[in-house]
Amino acid sequence: MDSPFVVRKDKDDEALDEQTRRSLLIRFIREDDQLMEILEGLRTLDLPDWRLVSGAIYQTVWNRLTGRPQGHGIKDYDVAYHDPADRSWEAEDAVIAQVDEALAAWKGRIEVRNQARVHLWYPEKFGGAYPELSSTDESLEFYMCTTHAVAVRLERDDSLSIASPYGLEDIFALTIRPCHRLESNRAHYAEKARRMSRLWPELKILDWETGEPVRL
Repeated sequence: MDSPFVVRKDKDDEALDEQTRRSLLIRFIREDDQLMEILEGLRTLDLPDWRLVSGAIYQTVWNRLTGRPQGHGIKDYDVAYHDPADRSWEAEDAVIAQVDEALAAWKGRIEVRNQARVHLWYPEKFGGAYPELSSTDESLEFYMCTTHAVAVRLERDDSLSIASPYGLEDIFALTIRPCHRLESNRAHYAEKARRMSRLWPELKILDWETGEPVRL
């Protein structure tokens, strides 16, 4: 891996345009041998509408921007796919087993979910309604924070495609900004932000209600 890309103290990151941020994200992923190993393994499975999503992506960016070691703070790797043809738990469990076999070295650290069935179990688990999704990328719109809403896929031509409905600005600005699409996220927002700020003290946390910076 190349030497860390450390954010400049003059807030130069705020001057980056979206295309530059996307180029940097691709660079950071390609220079991370662990992420590439996972992406290459997932590509061989060719799951329907699959993406590597959220934490492992934005946290990799934070680690590069702040000069922290590879994998710092990354506890698992979330894989989303969308298969409306079979919304059963058994079908999802079979896909989980496929991923565990293909990426045996990462067993226990990869979490796989069929986005076509989230609306079936979400209300009971989190106490709120969840929409029936038409794609994996649509699921990103309902994440807790704008920073969480990022996903990548290693395509067959070796390109990396990015989905980020709220853009990458908050990720590169080390900012936790709430999304308000799901009211049920409110109860967990402060706890999640507090955990992340312990791992990355440079983060700016915005209040759920006011959008103003807060100290948790």
